[in-house]
Amino acid sequence: MNRFQCVADLRAEHGVKRLCQVLGIARSSFYYWRATAPARAARQAADEKLTAKIAAVHAASDGTYGVPRVTAELRETGGESVNHKKVARLMKTASIAGFRLRRKHRTTLADPAAAKAPDLIGRDFTATEVNTKYVGDITYLPVGGGKFCYLATVIDLASRRLAGWAIADHMRAELVVDALAAAERTRGSLAGAIMHTDHGAQYTSRAFADARRRAGVRQSMSAVGSSADNAAAESWNASMKRETLQNRKSWSNEREARLELFRWRHRYNTVRRHSRLGHRSPITYEHALDRTSTTLTQAA
Repeated sequence: MNRFQCVADLRAEHGVKRLCQVLGIARSSFYYWRATAPARAARQAADEKLTAKIAAVHAASDGTYGVPRVTAELRETGGESVNHKKVARLMKTASIAGFRLRRKHRTTLADPAAAKAPDLIGRDFTATEVNTKYVGDITYLPVGGGKFCYLATVIDLASRRLAGWAIADHMRAELVVDALAAAERTRGSLAGAIMHTDHGAQYTSRAFADARRRAGVRQSMSAVGSSADNAAAESWNASMKRETLQNRKSWSNEREARLELFRWRHRYNTVRRHSRLGHRSPITYEHALDRTSTTLTQAA
């Protein structure tokens, strides 16, 4: 029990002076505590109200948002003028936290005899315009019983939008060809864009080279064995697994994995806040770019 509260509860029976002497506190401190009680109660009530809002934001994100994204959501949609340190304190008190990274499973199997493309990205994972620079990768999806299916992605570096994807129970070249085709359908055309990948055999295959040429896409490749050279794709994979699996080791089957990934892809592109985009979703960011471009054109 708080010593000041003890004095308040027993003061009628034993007197404030005696109780303060026994408990080793100054009477002035006790009286200050009493005088500031209403303000403390108001702060506690406000903290409880804010904690409820934090819990609602966290739940709406499927329990994935950490302090930065929760803070951004409260500021933008909740109208809260709140400091991230306060959000961190309240989340810690309420045992609310996002999910952390899981151990990786190797999916990059290079073909030593295949021709390699130059690195046109140079670890510059940014772009000022959408549909100009993409990164692609393959990641595994554990589906129970020690089995896997595989996800190929095509991610726009300007908006971080997942423009194309494909899922299969294999890692043959058609997996990445299908993902590229999906991105082409999303954008209408990929002509002139750069597609940056690792040296996996799927990306050095003739089938992918033919599909890339038909789409008018220039190929770029990272250094062999360097995950940092394709960090944007690696980061996307890690976030997706962290936020969909949520401490589970696997999905129960491929159908469940597909449904979960479809749902997460929609939320990622339209709702989920991205730190590199000023805590906006990829499509919200693209719309903002479109508005800026239109304004500049009209002004010119």
